[in-house]
Amino acid sequence: MSAPQPLQIREANAHLAAVHRRAAELEARLDAAERTVRAQAERLARHDQQLRAALDELGRAKDCELAALQEQLLTSEATVRSLQAAVRQRDELIGQLQPRAELLQDICRRRPPLAGLLAALAEAERLGPLPTRDPSHPLPGGPSPRLANSTGEEEDRDHLQPAVFGTTV
Repeated sequence: MSAPQPLQIREANAHLAAVHRRAAELEARLDAAERTVRAQAERLARHDQQLRAALDELGRAKDCELAALQEQLLTSEATVRSLQAAVRQRDELIGQLQPRAELLQDICRRRPPLAGLLAALAEAERLGPLPTRDPSHPLPGGPSPRLANSTGEEEDRDHLQPAVFGTTV
């Protein structure tokens, strides 16, 4: 075998140097890619941790809001029960007062005629009783002591006091 020629050795050395440079370049790119992947993995892990923390916070906020709404619901239900009891009591009171209201309406409808009757009774009271006369001497031109429509039963009541108009209302 013959010895390689210097040109071949130079070409082989140049080729080896180029392969070595290419290997170094690829190793540098690999290191850069590994650093990039590690940095991205760290960022993703931090982001994942932030998302988990945010999700946990949302869960706690949801639980707090649900508890507050539950308490509000219980309070509202108690208020509804209280208001329903008050309505029942008022309905019972209305049922008790209804007959009285109807009686008062009836009294109010009858008031004008009653007022007229009371006014007439007051006038009769103002006039006072008739002067007493001896039954044997009737008033001239006046009615007899017994009224014409008398039934005769009044004879037994002669001992009663004469009627005096008055009001008791």
